[in-house]
Amino acid sequence: MMTVGSVGYLGSAPAMSVFGLASVFLYVLPAFVFLLPVSLVAAELASGWPGGVYNWVREGISAPMGLLAVWCEFSQTIFYYPALLAYVGSTLAYVIDQSLASNGVYTAAIIIVLFWGGVLVSSRGPSLVAELSSSGTVIGTLIPGAALVVLGVIFLLQGNPSAAPMTAHHVLPAWNGLASVVLVVNSFFTYAGIEVNAVHVDELRNPGREYPKSIFLAMALVLAVFILPTLAISWVIPESQISLTAGVMQAFDSLLSHFDLAFAVPLVAVALAVGALAGMMAWLGGPSEGLLRIGREQGYLPPYFQKVNGKGIELHILAAQGVVITIIALLYAFIPTVSRAYWIFAAMATQVYLIMYVLMFIAAMRLRRARPDHARGYRAPALGVLCLLGGLSSVSAFSLGFVAPSQLGHASPLAYAGLVLAGILAIGILPWLLLDRFHKPGWKTTAVGEPAQP
Repeated sequence: MMTVGSVGYLGSAPAMSVFGLASVFLYVLPAFVFLLPVSLVAAELASGWPGGVYNWVREGISAPMGLLAVWCEFSQTIFYYPALLAYVGSTLAYVIDQSLASNGVYTAAIIIVLFWGGVLVSSRGPSLVAELSSSGTVIGTLIPGAALVVLGVIFLLQGNPSAAPMTAHHVLPAWNGLASVVLVVNSFFTYAGIEVNAVHVDELRNPGREYPKSIFLAMALVLAVFILPTLAISWVIPESQISLTAGVMQAFDSLLSHFDLAFAVPLVAVALAVGALAGMMAWLGGPSEGLLRIGREQGYLPPYFQKVNGKGIELHILAAQGVVITIIALLYAFIPTVSRAYWIFAAMATQVYLIMYVLMFIAAMRLRRARPDHARGYRAPALGVLCLLGGLSSVSAFSLGFVAPSQLGHASPLAYAGLVLAGILAIGILPWLLLDRFHKPGWKTTAVGEPAQP
């Protein structure tokens, strides 16, 4: 259930619903070639080398590569939060005015207000964040997801035709070049973050037997959470009309109006927004705390960014992150459509995160060969095959991420690829190079919970 909670998010459904029945294949394939290898490999690394991805990659490759891995884990959220909050903005538009769902200025304002509000809530301590996150997942993801599927099934049982064909001829996506299927990259980002729960593998009574069982069960539940609502959207909204940010609410609006329940649309919108914000709150503290820990222990961060408030929250890091996110949010006001901006930032986040996964797979293979006798609470079966499969799928998804999806219209391939590359270099690579080049031994401090020394 922790694994399901870490990746469950309805905001990714619209991007896949444009494929109709083929979305099932496009969810299942990344689950086996990416989700499964990441889960099992991360479990072995976590049970042998505590300390997260930095320690795994440092031990398996080098300290600079470990820093790159943990920086990618943190910096991908700089793109992820605007994309997530754009979905929240489009959802809340159904409470205020539906036309705002495609308004860039409104979306930018929502992103800025909600992110800084999240930082304010996070500053009150992790216990409040944990409580809000757990309850928000149930209210805003599981219940609305189930309701959407039930309404969609009843809609079809009444004899209404599906907007997307549901025949055997449409099980696989239509091939019209890479641009026609590039949205599958969204599935990889949907499963990203699954490795954070690997740290709990040693708490199982029999990790070697119980952990694989739990992962396969979690995969089945995750696929159900993603696939069924995605299909429900494709049943009621034509592919050409699906918004990548407001698709869930488009489906709810259509279904609830069909059943004379339109009064419930604002309630659903609020619930979905709560669920998405719960996901943001769950992510807000993790990567930044990981960066803080490494910055203190290894001297990678200047003392100013190592300081915490009375609750132990790294507000200076979050504030710096917020400044960059505010600038990115303002771009929504200038990019032609909100869906286009959403996809560009989601693609950038995916690209940066995939760099971390490639490093993780390389480190796992090197550690198994170089230190086979090192104590591990769990040993992944066929580790070499898992790492090869996961690494190749990550590299393939990374390469595909530079192709503009055909669903975004007539975008210049070169301009799109250049924009994505610029984002990766500016946020994912350049800061890492500067941190590694200019870090000082004198910046090392003690435990994370203690104030940094000037």
